[in-house]
Amino acid sequence: MTELIYDVTKPMDRLIEIMRRLRDPDSGCPWDIEQDFASIAPYTIEEAYEVADAIERGDMDELEGELGDLLLQTVYHTQMGSEAGHFDFASVANNISDKMVARHPHVFGDESRDKSAEQQTADWEKIKAAERAGKAQGGTLDGVAIGLPALMRAVKLQKRAARVGFDWPSTDEVIDKITEEAAELTEARNTLTQKEIEEEFGDLLFVVANLGRHLKVDAEEALRAANTKFTRRFERVEALLDERGKTPSESDLQEMDALWDAAKLEEKNKPD
Repeated sequence: MTELIYDVTKPMDRLIEIMRRLRDPDSGCPWDIEQDFASIAPYTIEEAYEVADAIERGDMDELEGELGDLLLQTVYHTQMGSEAGHFDFASVANNISDKMVARHPHVFGDESRDKSAEQQTADWEKIKAAERAGKAQGGTLDGVAIGLPALMRAVKLQKRAARVGFDWPSTDEVIDKITEEAAELTEARNTLTQKEIEEEFGDLLFVVANLGRHLKVDAEEALRAANTKFTRRFERVEALLDERGKTPSESDLQEMDALWDAAKLEEKNKPD
């Protein structure tokens, strides 16, 4: 097995063996041995975000490394599953392979490929609903992962509810609800406890996510883009302040707000 960990011609077998060795209770790495599913889960989530970050930046060299880091997370979890007798890498790989074949009867079965993207999405959801029924997940919201980012989970919950008719008919009603929730938050700020303020704030965020769904806007991606834009513009404000021999802490809101407007104008006038 020592030879296998250096054999680049068997990449998956090599990686699986490396993880097995790291987890070996007698000769492995003490840190790796101590880990469990719960302690590794945050790293799994972090690696997924780092993959997304590399994609957004268009850095293919970085993406190669980040995909490797994410793959390691799968191998890590499957090694722990194997040790406990739950599953192993082969069963995990076969599980997803079976799922992909079952969910694509128009590719691997007799169904016609001549269908719209909308029809394919509808068929996909029917297949997933049947899978949930087979797992005794009868509730409309069953199976929406609790560990998802809150904004993403809000949209998934709303989509599930919409499938059974629990949805506003248009964006007008959603916007009206946003106005209502904003008013309730204002009232809570002035009269209620911090816990109640947080609840009203959560209600407002939930409805805003719903508006994005009605507008066919990916709320998670839209907020990610807004974060990127804010970072870019604030860094420009810092650069403009630096030209004046200042830092943000040596400035004030009025000056920084004016520089923010200048940064926005620069972007608007920048040639494509």
